[in-house]
Order: sequence, then C-alpha cells, then structure tokens
Amino acid sequence: METTEQQLIRLEEKIDAVYASTEKTRKYILWMLIGSVAIIVLPILLGALALPALLDTVGSMYQI
Repeated sequence: METTEQQLIRLEEKIDAVYASTEKTRKYILWMLIGSVAIIVLPILLGALALPALLDTVGSMYQI
C-alpha cells in the first residue's frame, strides 16, 4: 500500500500535467480567436477603405 504522502505526490504530478495541458489548450483557443477575428474583420475594414476609391474610379469611367 502507498502511504498518504506518496499518494499526494502522485496527485500533485497529475494536477501539474492537467494544468500544463489546460494552458496549451487556452493558448490554442486564444490564437484561434485572433485568427478568426483577423479573417473576418480585416477584409471588412479593407473593403471599407477601398470602396470610396473604387466608386470614384468607376464613376469617372462612366462620367457619373
């Protein structure tokens, strides 16, 4: 039989392993969120910035 101290040491090792895994998962989710925002928000912002120039060019082509 294991002593209580040995059981506590084993539990601490398992808790440390779970903590390390949780931190890796948290960082992965954070980067996925950043990537998702970049994929959605950046094209919208770039489109909003490019739209006036595009409309000006098209308008000048058709003399509007």
